[in-house]
Amino acid sequence: MKKQFVIAIRVSNRFGVLTRVSAMFSRRGFNIDSLTVSPTETDGVSRITITMQGDDYSRNQMIKQLSKLNEVLEICEMKSESSVIREMALVKIRCNSNTRQDIITIANVFRANIVDYGIDSMIIIVTGESSKLDAFIKLVKPFEILEMCRTGAVSLERGEACLRDKDMEYINSLKNNCE
Repeated sequence: MKKQFVIAIRVSNRFGVLTRVSAMFSRRGFNIDSLTVSPTETDGVSRITITMQGDDYSRNQMIKQLSKLNEVLEICEMKSESSVIREMALVKIRCNSNTRQDIITIANVFRANIVDYGIDSMIIIVTGESSKLDAFIKLVKPFEILEMCRTGAVSLERGEACLRDKDMEYINSLKNNCE
């Protein structure tokens, strides 16, 4: 049975790391549903968040294969019950004097913000779980979506748990290699 998985990976921020990580998925025949990369609170370390669909075997295989890459510092499956998982979307919607208030009402219901307001279009930013963004998009689609961009998932574990346990080990290894 296919499920959606969110995998967080902390990697050393080096040239070609993202290529090696994404190639690992394509070599195994897995599709990446979304991919987000950003710097972390630790210099020289980036965080990659990947969503994919598959069964437990597929998930376990990907985690095992990713852990073999030298640049990978830590990997964790982000489970919805113990993590905060969010996406963001910018949606440009056609509007006119007859439809503008309906679109604003929908945006308010979803706690979205209007970030650009024009005569014949608006850009709305909406954040939340993937299902919230899907529902928002479904409601505004009849007004005509002119353009849209979604970030993909970002996530953090709830509480004090975090993925930076190996950061100091990595930083120390960099210092040792430079001496």
